[in-house]
Amino acid sequence: MQMMNPFALQERRHRGQRLAALLLGVAVLAAIPASALLAQAGQRAPYKVIETGRSFAALQDAVNAIGEGSGTVQIEPGVYRDCAVQGAGDVGFVAQVPGQTVFDGAACEGKATLVVRGRSTRVEGLIFQNVRVPDANGAGIRLERGNLTVRQSWFRDSEQGILSANDPTGAVLIEQSTFTRLGRCDRGLSCAHSIYLGDYGSLTVRRTRFEAGRGGHYVKTRAARVDISQSSFDDSAGKTTNYMIDLSAGAAGRIVDNAFVQGADKENHSAFIAVAAEGRANSSSGLLVSGNDARFAPGVPWGSVFVADWSGDTLSIGTNALAKGLTKFEKR
Repeated sequence: MQMMNPFALQERRHRGQRLAALLLGVAVLAAIPASALLAQAGQRAPYKVIETGRSFAALQDAVNAIGEGSGTVQIEPGVYRDCAVQGAGDVGFVAQVPGQTVFDGAACEGKATLVVRGRSTRVEGLIFQNVRVPDANGAGIRLERGNLTVRQSWFRDSEQGILSANDPTGAVLIEQSTFTRLGRCDRGLSCAHSIYLGDYGSLTVRRTRFEAGRGGHYVKTRAARVDISQSSFDDSAGKTTNYMIDLSAGAAGRIVDNAFVQGADKENHSAFIAVAAEGRANSSSGLLVSGNDARFAPGVPWGSVFVADWSGDTLSIGTNALAKGLTKFEKR
């Protein structure tokens, strides 16, 4: 009898073992839900539309599933290089655990992580970071139309935090959020800012922190009405920054109960708050500036003006706690 080569016998055993493992794998896979298979393949389904219970591996697919309707996309904790465009409807983007969902660097349409132009958009508990695009206006959110509400979110280390187009009927609310190391004024391009809101109906900012800007203004807005309150503007670690609040075209409303600290590394240190510095498109009559605390970081060698006004309207400058060297008001 011819003896089988021991190496051939060993290879036959290995083939049998591989076949058994493959058959077992097929049986196991048949019992695993699709979402679990996506997770095992590195394609998780972390985006869940709350109203339908459906989960998606891509944020855009979840937004498309809502379409022109209303819905909320709940996002699992994790770090994602993903982005989406909302072209219609009312969509909420909500972290399952606030502060544990990070969008890192991705930008749709060469603009932002979220490009939104529906009826309304709600963002809660998310972190946006490291967004840069060729035109140097990379943002966490690019708002092109509709209402926007942002709560408990953090924008950091990008060219802009929130940038908008024009929608005179739209309203923006930002509360309990943080804007860190944003803005730029380089490369021969127009400046970017922590927040830059175009010709909008209103901007409301409450209980929000702005810090360590990297150029431009902390809040630049052309909205007709503003309500900025109980927020902090800490410029002590800022670099080549400008105004802390720039009401570029003028605005009515109020700036109350905020804390301001101007740092020593400034491109423009001539004012904390500027009104209609780029022309008077909106009335600033009755604009209330009161209850604020404004001072300089240690070592700042100059004085400044708290409110500088180009509008010519009658503003209401109330009682504010101002540091030595800070002039209350100046017409320009």
